Amino acid sequence: MHDEKNLTLLEHLNELRKVLVRCSIAIVLLLILSFVFSNQIFQILVKPAGNADFIYIELTEMVGVYMKVCLIAAIILAIPYIICEVVIYVAPAMTPKEKRYVYIVLPWVALMFVGGVVFGYFVLIPPALRFLLNFGSDIATAQIRIGNYLSVITRLLLAIGLVFELPVLTTFLARIGVVNYKWLASKRKIAFILSFVLAALITPTVDPINMALVAIPLSILYEMSIWLAKFLGKKVSTQ
Repeated sequence: MHDEKNLTLLEHLNELRKVLVRCSIAIVLLLILSFVFSNQIFQILVKPAGNADFIYIELTEMVGVYMKVCLIAAIILAIPYIICEVVIYVAPAMTPKEKRYVYIVLPWVALMFVGGVVFGYFVLIPPALRFLLNFGSDIATAQIRIGNYLSVITRLLLAIGLVFELPVLTTFLARIGVVNYKWLASKRKIAFILSFVLAALITPTVDPINMALVAIPLSILYEMSIWLAKFLGKKVSTQ
């Protein structure tokens, strides 16, 4: 554990380099593990598409697809370790109370991320795929490039997982006094509008139903954030 106050700029950079090296090693090891279980990962990702036929039209396309999917899987698996490394790096600059809050929040970071991925996989992706696969099916037969399909699915799962971190982030900020529930409540209308804007960016379709499947949970998460900030922020306001 380094002493934040006694480190020079070069020592800070050296510590940061060590963190980046360790995180990179973790990602490489998990990348190898992802390659070992690549078939299982692919089966999970293509299952929501049902009986859809996938194609690839370039000689090296499947190699690139395997690399991309395994790399994304490795990064997702490495997120808890990366967060721990970042926390250890910045911990000396925190007050004892802030450190305590961070250690309490860390398990919830992983839990909410997994919850978002599960929500995206079971709730959002199936209707979105039905819309995309059936739209215009009376005119043309869909032949889906495997690379395009997996790019959409993995991007969607990653985005939803990150968005589900909103209550955790606001709870932590409320704990340390950066925000409070009154400020969050005053921005409720803006947050509601932004939830639909964000839903339009995340969802692969322009179907309002699919957009609502993302926007409504986002609005609920924001309301949850307000109540968590109200409940947990009181301790900060009394200091």
